[in-house]
Amino acid sequence: MNKPGRVIGFVNAAHFIDHYSMLIFAAAVIVMGPALHLTYSELLPYATPGFVAFGAGALLTGWLGDRWSRRHMMVIFFLGVGASMIAVGFVQTPLQLGAALLAIGVFASIYHPVGTAMIVSYADKLGREMGLNGVWGNLGVASSALVTGVIGQYLGWRFAFIIPGALTVLVGVAFALTVEHEDRKGSKQAAAQARVAKEDMWRVILALLIVVVAISTTFNAVTVALPKLFAERLAGLTKSPAMLGMIAAGVYVFGAMTQYTIGQLLDRHSLKTVALPLSFVLAPFLYVAASLSNLPLILASIGMVMGAFGQVTVNDAMVGKYTAEEWRSRAYAVRYFVGFTAAGVSVGLVAWLYKQGGFSTMLHAFAGLCLLVIAAAIILPHEIRTPAAEAR
Repeated sequence: MNKPGRVIGFVNAAHFIDHYSMLIFAAAVIVMGPALHLTYSELLPYATPGFVAFGAGALLTGWLGDRWSRRHMMVIFFLGVGASMIAVGFVQTPLQLGAALLAIGVFASIYHPVGTAMIVSYADKLGREMGLNGVWGNLGVASSALVTGVIGQYLGWRFAFIIPGALTVLVGVAFALTVEHEDRKGSKQAAAQARVAKEDMWRVILALLIVVVAISTTFNAVTVALPKLFAERLAGLTKSPAMLGMIAAGVYVFGAMTQYTIGQLLDRHSLKTVALPLSFVLAPFLYVAASLSNLPLILASIGMVMGAFGQVTVNDAMVGKYTAEEWRSRAYAVRYFVGFTAAGVSVGLVAWLYKQGGFSTMLHAFAGLCLLVIAAAIILPHEIRTPAAEAR
């Protein structure tokens, strides 16, 4: 039998790699433009197919995780993402770049429906493990900006893809050698912690749909745009790509801390109790950040990532609490299909809004979108705790 700690450790590493791999381009694009003879707004849309595949692929990968093997799917994830990152380091044309980024998106789509379901299956306390898993994902986001900036400055942007790609392949080999194909008959039903009245289930679905679309779109837009936003508006502090990466990484660390805190709260309180106050955080920070620069912008950005990343933990816990083991990967597949497909569209939307009025227009637009998150939290019904949850 697989040891839960070992499996969760590898799955957390996979979450780190998943977000890291998807955001290398967002940091590297600043220095890739001259090499490929394209501007920022012209080059950024080449990432759109990869982000769309990141969401759309979840439907197939989630089904395969439930019907075939989550362990085997994760082996494919590690090896496929690693090889695709290495491929980006060797592209010579924008078309080749788009194809390699698409490959990253296809293989990266495996993690969320499959890996998140594995976390829930092996978790003792769902909220805590979801929070820790979220920390690893956000450390991947933060490290992507930091490490890409450093490697890009000293070794060039190609090695910013090749080095993490090779390391990912090595982690995949270690996973394949130490984690066996799972036997789900003895897996914990960690999801069976809470429920809502049958007549209120439509409110859960509606609230989840609204929040997933709004938060996924905003989350992706912020993480894609932040390196360029800092490059433009922190000019008074630094012009070094490595330093900009360090600042972005520092901001993302606050998002990781928030996810861990939200996870702990979800083990003690209902989803609505946690989600409602959290829903008021994101929109105001997005709005005020539109007119800020230097240190005030950094502080507002911390508020933005705390609001966005905290909501991601709430969304994942909501699916985990209300779904059964036998179709959990498929439930997460639908959640991430909707979320990441919307997120994929956000890349093109960022480029278009940036062209229309710069980052001021972009941040105001997403602030308006995040008002829907407040409405969704209000719609969410109060949950009925099960005897198993009360015993915890």
